[in-house]
Amino acid sequence: MNKNKIIFWIATGIIFFWCGVMTVIFFGSEVSKAGMEHYGYPSYFGPMINVFSILGSLALVLPVVPARLKEWAYFGFALNFIGAAVSNWAVDGFSFQVIFPLLFFVPLGVSYFLFHKMEAAKKA
Repeated sequence: MNKNKIIFWIATGIIFFWCGVMTVIFFGSEVSKAGMEHYGYPSYFGPMINVFSILGSLALVLPVVPARLKEWAYFGFALNFIGAAVSNWAVDGFSFQVIFPLLFFVPLGVSYFLFHKMEAAKKA
C-alpha cells in the first residue's frame, strides 16, 4: 500500500501544482485575461474558473475534505481539461494546444483510481 500512496501523492501533486499553484500565480494576470479574451469568454469567466480550480485542488490534497467533495473536484477537473481542449481546437484549430490539457488526464486518472483504492482499503 505504501507504493500506491507514493504514486497517488505524486499524481495528485501534479494536479495540485498545475491547477492550484499555477492558478494562484497567474490569477488576474494580463496573460490570463488576454487568454480568456482570445477564446471569446466573458470577463467574469476566468476568475470564476480560477476560484473553482483552486478550491478543487485544495479539496484533493486536504484530508479533512469528504470523499464526495473530492469526487466533484475530480469531475470538475475532467470537465476543465476537456473544455480547454475544445476551446483550443475551436478557436485555433488542431495543434499541441489541444492535446496539452488532455495530458493531465493521466495524473488525474491515476490519482482518482488510487484514491478509490485507498478509500476501499480504509473500509476493509
